[in-house]
Amino acid sequence: MSDPRTSRPEEIARFDAWSATWWDAHGPMRPLHVTQALRGRWVIDAAQRHWGRPLEGLRVLDVGCGGGLMSEALAREGATVVGLDASAGNIGAAQRHAAANPAVTARLAYRHGEPGTALQPGEQFDLVLALEVVEHVDHVPTFMSQVAAAVAPGGLLVASTLNRTWQSWLLGIVMAEYVLRVLPVGTHQWRQFVTPQELEAAARHAGLRPVQRLGMRYLPVLHRAHWTRSTAVNYLASFSRPAAPG
Repeated sequence: MSDPRTSRPEEIARFDAWSATWWDAHGPMRPLHVTQALRGRWVIDAAQRHWGRPLEGLRVLDVGCGGGLMSEALAREGATVVGLDASAGNIGAAQRHAAANPAVTARLAYRHGEPGTALQPGEQFDLVLALEVVEHVDHVPTFMSQVAAAVAPGGLLVASTLNRTWQSWLLGIVMAEYVLRVLPVGTHQWRQFVTPQELEAAARHAGLRPVQRLGMRYLPVLHRAHWTRSTAVNYLASFSRPAAPG
């Protein structure tokens, strides 16, 4: 049997060390607060377009949930959310923050682990998120097959990551980590970045169909983010699983 684990031990250790900073909107995770807010609005709109109704009542899986920024936001929109992360430190931070809001915790549960080990056989969700996690896993095709398996018929998978280009190396690593220091040094490894073509091929192989792809630009000095047609650095892609016949 193949190993269902796709996480990298060094990545888990790194995020364990940073876990206490997740909810500091002006600390090392500030870029994620900005970009996750942008992605969150897009996810809400995408759900409306796909199902013709708000998130309320939908079952959501947030893979690589970190400290729970997106998980909490979607639970506040009425979704029933499972946040999943391979870092015990991240899960602890997410649980501690959610505990202060009983209205959110009623619709939110966290699990420590990976899709291949922490999900029940056949467990599926209307919406599966893999935001800023693909570039941290060990084997993208295996990871994508695992998260795709959790997408229910008629459901959506939304992934965001960094493209493997010279622009992403310059802006996403050199500038972001070493010059401007808006991210902790070591956050990303360029060789682990994933091209849109690689991501789409893995999704298709897992039985999903491409829906949309768009780029995102983050302005580190202003701490603002917006969508763009260029996918040279950051990008988001959505995929659907065909509805069951009949």
